[in-house]
Amino acid sequence: MGALDGLKVLDLSRILAGPYCTQMLADLGAEVWKIEPPKGDDTRIWGPPFIRGGGSGKEKGGTGWEVAPEGESAYYLSCNRGKKSVVVNLKDPRGQQIVQDLAQQADVLVENYKTGDLARYGLDYVSLSRQNPRLIYLSITGYGQTGPRAQEPGYDVAVQGLCGIMSVTGEPEGPPMRVPVAWIDLMTGMNGAVAILAALQERARSGLGQHLDLALFDVGLAAMVNLAQSYLLTGELPERLGNAHPQIVPYGAFAASDGWFMLTVGNDEQYRRVCEAMEHPELWEDARFQTNAGRVTHRAELLPRLEAILRSRPRREWLERFTQAGVPVTPVNNLAEAFAEPQARARGMLQQVEHPTLGSIPLIGSPLAHLSRTPAKAQAHPPLLGEHTGAVLSEVLGYTPEQVRELVAAGVVGAV
Repeated sequence: MGALDGLKVLDLSRILAGPYCTQMLADLGAEVWKIEPPKGDDTRIWGPPFIRGGGSGKEKGGTGWEVAPEGESAYYLSCNRGKKSVVVNLKDPRGQQIVQDLAQQADVLVENYKTGDLARYGLDYVSLSRQNPRLIYLSITGYGQTGPRAQEPGYDVAVQGLCGIMSVTGEPEGPPMRVPVAWIDLMTGMNGAVAILAALQERARSGLGQHLDLALFDVGLAAMVNLAQSYLLTGELPERLGNAHPQIVPYGAFAASDGWFMLTVGNDEQYRRVCEAMEHPELWEDARFQTNAGRVTHRAELLPRLEAILRSRPRREWLERFTQAGVPVTPVNNLAEAFAEPQARARGMLQQVEHPTLGSIPLIGSPLAHLSRTPAKAQAHPPLLGEHTGAVLSEVLGYTPEQVRELVAAGVVGAV
C-alpha cells in the first residue's frame, strides 16, 4: 500500500510539468485519472525515439481518434506510468459533464491550460469547488493567474530565458545556453506535488480544498537561489562560468589526459588534501589560495595551474587519488555509464515494467523509493491512449457497458 493510497487525482495536464507531478503522486499510491483529448497527450507523438512491440504498433481506431503509428514515445513513457488513461472530447457537452462528474469524486485536480481556458467547459476552480468544496485544484501556467503575462502561454525554454538561468549557463565567451532537460518544468512538477500535500494536510483540519496557483516563472526565478540572492545583496550580475562555481574554487569539470571528471572542493581542508594528492604542496603553501575567498578572488591565477597538472595523468588515477584523500570526485558520465553505475542499480533507479503492447520495458526509477514503510514504485505501465476509459466510466461514474459504447460511437470518449 502506498502512502497516498485512496487519493483520487483528476489529471487534465499535458506535456511535462503536470504529468511529472501526477506521476509522483501515482508512484506514491494515488489513483490518477489522466484525461486525454482524442489525439492524446502531445508527448505521445514527440519523437523519435518511439518503441513498438510485437511488430504491431498502435493503429488508427474506428472512432475518429488516433495516435502515433510509430508506437509509444520515450517522452510520454518517461512521465505517465501508473495512471489510467481516459479519452474525453471536451468540446462535446457530454464530455464536459463526464469530467465535471469525475471532479466531484476527486480529491485533487491538476491542470495546465492557459489561464481562464477551462472556464469555457465549466471546469475552472470556481465552478468545480461549488460542487466539491473539498477539491484541491492545482493550476500550472507559465506566469500564474495574475500579472501582465498571465494570458501568455508558457514553455520551459521561454521561461529559462526570462528567469535568468540562461544568462549564467554556458562558457564565459559563448552564447547563453538553456539547461537541456526541461529544468523548470520538472521543478514546477515537484513544487506542485509539495503544494498538493500541503493542501491535503490543511484540508484535514479545515475540511476545505483550495486553488493552488503555480507558475513556471515563479519557480524558475526562485530556483536561482544563491545567484539571485547575491545579486539582490550586491547589485552585481553573476557571470557565465561554464562548469565552474561562482562562489567556490576549485569546483567543476576538469580534463584528465583521457577524459573529464568533476572535482568539488567544499572547504579549505579538502583543498589542502587535493594539493597533497596532486603532489603539489606549493599550491597550498601559497597564502593566496589557503582560503576559499582567496581562491575565488584569485581564480584566474589558480585554475590554469590546476588544469595543467590534472591533464598530466589519466582520469582513473585522479579518481583513485582524490577518493582516497576524501575529496568528492566523480567521472563525467554519459547516460549509459550513469545507468551502469553500481549505485544506480543498488538504488533501483532502473525498473522493468510490463506493458500490454511493448512487453517488458525499462523505466526510470523513483527517487522516493526508499521511504521505510511506504516506498514509491511504478504502480503500473504508462497507459495506452484510452486504455481505462470504460473502466473509469463504469466503476467510478456507474455507466453501463451500453452507455460507454454509445459514447464511443458518438466520439464523446475513446477507448481501446
